[in-house]
Amino acid sequence: MPPEDNQVPLLSDEESDQDVAYESGEKVHIVGIDEPDDEGLLGTPPFSWKKLWLFTGPGFLMSIAFLDPGNLEGDLQAGAIAGYSLLWLLMWATVIGLLVQLLSARLGVATGRHLAELCREEYPTWARMVLWVMAELALIGADIQEVIGSAIAIKILSNGALPLWAGVIITACDCFIFLFLENYGVRKLEAFFAVLIATMAVSFAWMFGETKPSGTELLLGVLIPKLSSKTIKQAVGVVGCIIMPHNVFLHSALVQSREIDHTKKGRVQEALNYYSIESAAALLISFIINLFVTTVFAKAFYGTEVASTIGLVNAGQYLQDKYGGGLFPILYIWAIGLLAAGQSSTITGTYAGQFIMGGFLNLKLKKWLRALITRSFAIVPTMIVALVFDTSEAALDVLNEWLNVLQSIQIPFALIPLLCLVSKEQIMGTFKIGSVLKTIAWLVAVLVIFINGYLLFDFFSNEVTGIMFTSIVFAFTGAYIAFIFYLVSRGFTSSAWRRLLPAK
Repeated sequence: MPPEDNQVPLLSDEESDQDVAYESGEKVHIVGIDEPDDEGLLGTPPFSWKKLWLFTGPGFLMSIAFLDPGNLEGDLQAGAIAGYSLLWLLMWATVIGLLVQLLSARLGVATGRHLAELCREEYPTWARMVLWVMAELALIGADIQEVIGSAIAIKILSNGALPLWAGVIITACDCFIFLFLENYGVRKLEAFFAVLIATMAVSFAWMFGETKPSGTELLLGVLIPKLSSKTIKQAVGVVGCIIMPHNVFLHSALVQSREIDHTKKGRVQEALNYYSIESAAALLISFIINLFVTTVFAKAFYGTEVASTIGLVNAGQYLQDKYGGGLFPILYIWAIGLLAAGQSSTITGTYAGQFIMGGFLNLKLKKWLRALITRSFAIVPTMIVALVFDTSEAALDVLNEWLNVLQSIQIPFALIPLLCLVSKEQIMGTFKIGSVLKTIAWLVAVLVIFINGYLLFDFFSNEVTGIMFTSIVFAFTGAYIAFIFYLVSRGFTSSAWRRLLPAK
């Protein structure tokens, strides 16, 4: 074995009693597929379309977070209020999201462990418990939006016969679909998600064809950056909802569903190459779908009096009023796409919750029990939301703003540990990121945190009133900033300290 291969992280037998993302029997077999004698192979194996197909899957599950109901609401509001002017930002936000997700995949492939597991080992008990609580809160916030999105779609498709709370119960049952499909293997589960993504693509492409947005304005919106003071809030929303904290944890676990020989550097590099290709392809498709939604609402409502009042609850009805019935009413096309987005994202949320709980707490529970616990965390508050806000669109919009804030607060607690861990040679071996990529990644992280900080400042400056509430917010903000500084300083100081230690 070449000397540099000794630096590649190995999977030790000591971890057999710990919780793992996938048991060996659950993984997709890759080694030896479509290649010559493996023993004589040096370096990275040659490219193979068959292998690319076998590696395809985790990136598409990851991409669903870019298509959840929260993102769709951000798309339609950006289109209705800003027209085509923020399409360039949507494209670059997707590129930023791809960079973060590739780093997450790199961490999972190179170490054989996912982000939550590594956080458990890297941080002291108090810090990792804070990180776990923050990750769970982010997941709950995202899941409430996703379940409500599905419930809205079910209400539309049932012509109002099923209220929001009934839609929430139906959506809650998706964890049993997840468990059923998981019993038939990872590839069957990935195929199910592929069908849901295809459903979204067909639904929103149909809407695009019905409304006929301007191709010229679309192209100019993608290529020419434009930003005005009137659209700054929508711009922040476009960037802010691209990076979902639970999705960073999820992708680092999903990539372990393939059998990789971690003792050979070439095999690890091969996996990274294929995952990079399939993740880029998946996010390209998600970008096109988001583009469809944004341009449809830009064409239909930009410059109209109702533009600022459109949200998930009433978007379908507004489209129906403007474009009528047709062969298949656009209201139901919208609802089908929204249902596919909600169902797919809630199931991946259940998946992410399993990895987050198992990784941080090292719980070896039965899959059905862990899925049930994870589902309950989100369904109970969502049911309360559905019962309280069922008759008020304005109240749902306010709730959605609070949930966006909840998720924005959590972003540093996924992003900073990821960047610190993926930069450490003691963890990544030869696959640690280089100085150029490290600089770019930290600049992106600072940009995203700053943008979400602006969102938080704008929200709280409008919502916080009264001395007591203001004092609580200031105290929380102080603790919040202090913990961020702790995570950053620990990442840099521990790396510097380990470099000073003598080699064993």
